[in-house]
Amino acid sequence: MDFSLSGEQRQIRDTVAEFVDEEVVPRAAEIDETDEFPADLIDEMADLGLMGMPFPVEYEGAGLDYHSYAIGLEEISRGSGGLGTVVAAHTSLAGNMIYEFGDERQKEEYLTALNTADDIGAFALSEAEAGSDVPAMSTTAERDGDGYLVNGGKLWISNGSVADTVTLFAKTDPDAGRKGISSFVVRPEEDDGFVVEGTEDKLGDKGCPTAELRFDDMWVPEDRLLGEEGEGFVHALKTLNGGRITIAARSVGIARAALDEAKSYAQQREQFDRPISDFQAIQHKLADMDTKARAAELLMHEAADLKIRDEEYIKEAAQAKLYASEISREVANEGIQIHGGYGYTKDFPAERFYRDAKLSEIYEGTSEVLRNTIAQQLLDE
Repeated sequence: MDFSLSGEQRQIRDTVAEFVDEEVVPRAAEIDETDEFPADLIDEMADLGLMGMPFPVEYEGAGLDYHSYAIGLEEISRGSGGLGTVVAAHTSLAGNMIYEFGDERQKEEYLTALNTADDIGAFALSEAEAGSDVPAMSTTAERDGDGYLVNGGKLWISNGSVADTVTLFAKTDPDAGRKGISSFVVRPEEDDGFVVEGTEDKLGDKGCPTAELRFDDMWVPEDRLLGEEGEGFVHALKTLNGGRITIAARSVGIARAALDEAKSYAQQREQFDRPISDFQAIQHKLADMDTKARAAELLMHEAADLKIRDEEYIKEAAQAKLYASEISREVANEGIQIHGGYGYTKDFPAERFYRDAKLSEIYEGTSEVLRNTIAQQLLDE
């Protein structure tokens, strides 16, 4: 088994890492403090091809495989967890929905604009009473001439207040359960009745606006339906499955950032006339942090590798996301402990890593739901 990166993948990692170190890391505390969407950084990332990494060049994408995309997202998230979520929601969710299930016109019009970041993407699935239980959604899309009238609302939508293109899920047949859900491309600036109710004041993940959306008799033309009516539930599951790989990558990036900061601090901080890195208690913490981050990275790489080989990867993606998200929080927690009292202040980034890490255990499949998925896949083998 060869776990080494290819020459191209190393080049991608190094290129993104250089950009992150020069442009993102110096801004990360400011983004966290202001919680403002970093539009200028998004433009710079688009110039580097980082907003459409896994999509073909014919749609202005970078033409990278999903494995390389995960490597790039890991580096972005190392600099800023919020920026990592912006890219993941834009690419893994909104962009991937259009690429996988859109027709040629939809790809040329909407995916191309996403890949160049002329448009920002969002993925509108969750509702107040329908998070993990997707078929419980109440948003409807009723046939109206050569289009649909959409009514309802969505919650927890990353990029929701800044998005130009939203992939939306609604019931076209409310009596058909999961088979009655369809997916659409929605254009907030064009579609009357699209309302941003507000954005959430979150623990972490700053810089990525998480919005509540409402749809009041919002008319959507039928040429914005993705695939056929009734296919939306399958679209959502397939998209989230791939998205879990990139949330694992985000988690690994945050864990690496927490480890790097803790190691640097431990080598500089002195107690009893010695750097605290000389003490075995600190060394063991660093050893465990590195081991966990490395194990999570390998799980992420395995799932990404299976995806690009077009092999089944449902269990592996769930395992990667579950383990990486949980160890990310654990590693960030130990980072705070190594910093002692300073780790509990905003003078150091250790506390930010902890706040950013926690989200990964919740969105795109909670840890509890992922354990159900893993167990079901395991029992079905």
